Amino acid sequence: MRFESLKTVSTRKNFIAKDKSVSFTELFNSNVFDDSAMRDFLSREAYESVSNSIKNGKTINRKMAEHVASGMKRWALSKGATHYTHWFQPLTGSTAEKHDSFFEPENGKAVEKFTAGALVQQEPDASSLPSGGLRNTFEARGYTAWDPSSPAFIYENTAGKTLCIPTVFVSYNGEALDYKAPLLKSLNLVDKAATDICKYFLKKVSSCTASLGIEQEYFLVDEAMYQARPDLVMCGRTLVGHAPAKGQQMDDHYFGSIPDRVFNYMYDLEVEAAKIGIPLKTRHNEVAPGQYECAPMFEDVNLAVDHNQLLMDLMDEVAKRHHFRVLLHEKPFAGINGSGKHNNWSLITNTGVNLLSPGSDPNSNLLFLTIFINTIKALHDNSDIIRASIASASNDHRLGANEAPPAIISAFIGSKLTQVLNAFLKDSTAEDTDEKKSINIDKIPEILRDNTDRNRTSPFAFTGNKFELRAVGSSTNSAQPMTALNTAVANQLIQFKANVDAGVTKGKDLKKTIVLELKKVLKDAQNILFEGNNYSEEWAKEAKKRGLSNIKNTPESLKAYISKQAIDTFVKNGIFTKEELHARYEIMLEDYMKKIQIEGRVLGEIAYSYVLPPAIEYLTVVATNIRTLKEAGIKVGKAQKELVQAIAEHIDMVKTKTDKMVESRKKANNLQDTEKQAISYHFDVKESFDDIRYHMDKLEQLVDDKIWQLPKYRELLFLR
Repeated sequence: MRFESLKTVSTRKNFIAKDKSVSFTELFNSNVFDDSAMRDFLSREAYESVSNSIKNGKTINRKMAEHVASGMKRWALSKGATHYTHWFQPLTGSTAEKHDSFFEPENGKAVEKFTAGALVQQEPDASSLPSGGLRNTFEARGYTAWDPSSPAFIYENTAGKTLCIPTVFVSYNGEALDYKAPLLKSLNLVDKAATDICKYFLKKVSSCTASLGIEQEYFLVDEAMYQARPDLVMCGRTLVGHAPAKGQQMDDHYFGSIPDRVFNYMYDLEVEAAKIGIPLKTRHNEVAPGQYECAPMFEDVNLAVDHNQLLMDLMDEVAKRHHFRVLLHEKPFAGINGSGKHNNWSLITNTGVNLLSPGSDPNSNLLFLTIFINTIKALHDNSDIIRASIASASNDHRLGANEAPPAIISAFIGSKLTQVLNAFLKDSTAEDTDEKKSINIDKIPEILRDNTDRNRTSPFAFTGNKFELRAVGSSTNSAQPMTALNTAVANQLIQFKANVDAGVTKGKDLKKTIVLELKKVLKDAQNILFEGNNYSEEWAKEAKKRGLSNIKNTPESLKAYISKQAIDTFVKNGIFTKEELHARYEIMLEDYMKKIQIEGRVLGEIAYSYVLPPAIEYLTVVATNIRTLKEAGIKVGKAQKELVQAIAEHIDMVKTKTDKMVESRKKANNLQDTEKQAISYHFDVKESFDDIRYHMDKLEQLVDDKIWQLPKYRELLFLR
């Protein structure tokens, strides 16, 4: 298959997108039931009901839902849709959907039907989706419920068009079985908490929205090459493969000219994304060969998460037209950079004020410092939860690998803001290049944006008017870390407000009380701040002294979900019940265990079926040639003997170590407890992968290229 795939790649022709002449302004939202479409297809009463639901969270009554369903159906049919589906995000990490036709037979004729019941709630038989013990597999009832805050859209593929309705997914008893339901709860929580703080300073503020911009990194490989690699097909990453002579050491791929075939793919992706309202803004080559990035404009967190999940589906769909396969695994290739998904988060008021954007007005700056310092405190108190929210089998390969932040959660705020906070604690002045500016209660200085270079090694970096959570993996559903961050910040703001209100009740001045409380909060949270190189050994030692966690693997990090802090943060605020937290803990452990289990099985198959046969064949050829030389009276040199010896030793090590790994896997499978299984898979099974790989990669170097079956790194990474 390797040589057939090489031949296929060499004859590829560029796929040209059909819509290349169409304006993006015309395409954007053309397949979205947005405000404009609702105005055209809904009655005024129905439109106002949906708008009120989106803006204020008001429930749409059943009668009005009938009008909305009727208008949505007419719009979808006018676009050529034949089916509809409730589109949801179960705890598999992927999206899910069950399609139903608009058309039903009636008196021998086909009629289009779409009722309020079909719009508002459905009951998919989703008993096989993860529940973490919240329900039995023989119980089929689970409910999807319409989320009006995320607009319906039409998804196109070669077979037709489908109306997709974003929904939450809950069990028969109401427990959340998806990522969206707790995210929506956390958004409501942080909205109220931040709004209450704003009212100290800005009386006209009535709501706050969490904003998010998600950068998406990915790799592209040719479809033929992909099909010839069982590890890519089954695991999304290469389990074997010797490093090519040229990788990323020349730094010539990063921001370089986009290859023509890749450019056509990117353009086609942007066209399809525009139709369903995904506002892609940026495209470029990333650091590693074959690696790229796209990034959208900022949106409300709920919509940004939906759009990112859609984008990942769309990337796969569009890639097939271009005979590419998208690799979203955090570390598809050893020895070169992996892929992340930076989450850029901020809070915006309904009056348009970015609460994380410093300004020249002293009053606004005190508001900025209040949100800013409390966010740092929220990270400090919930760092283990944030770490757990980005934990996965695939992200473990990336965290701390000199390409992504380490597993130690810390915050970078820059030298200027560090000076400001230090001076704030001391009631002194902060040095400025132009003048000294007092930061006492009456004269808080202007804090300019972008006044410090960014720290790319920090997990949580302030970048001028937002915080960038850089540790999120490229395949992760961002709803999980955003739920954790929103809840942590909201919880801290609620505590802060309670303490301030208690002081004011005792007759203290409001602003003085705020400042005094901020100082207490900042003193408690200072350990989480770090400005230096997060990759350094010195930082790991310093972090340990500060009492910061350094949890390097998923099974151990996930324990944070069932900790006292998680209960205090999530349960107290109504985001999860204790049962839901334990269920998610079980689901994530099982997900980790299954992924390592699959990788172990595939690695065994590659060793036995793809590596050892050609290695033994080549060893036989070389040994036979040496024997022939000896029989002919020709002296056999030291190099030939060493070659035979090296090949034989690596063959023996691959077989021995793979057999041992298989036995370890069997032992792990026999453990009854999910937590023990996951830990065993990490320490007893996964830990052997690199050792087995080392010997297989050595054989790749030694065995004749003509009989090596697996496409090599140089072919996977550089052939377009």
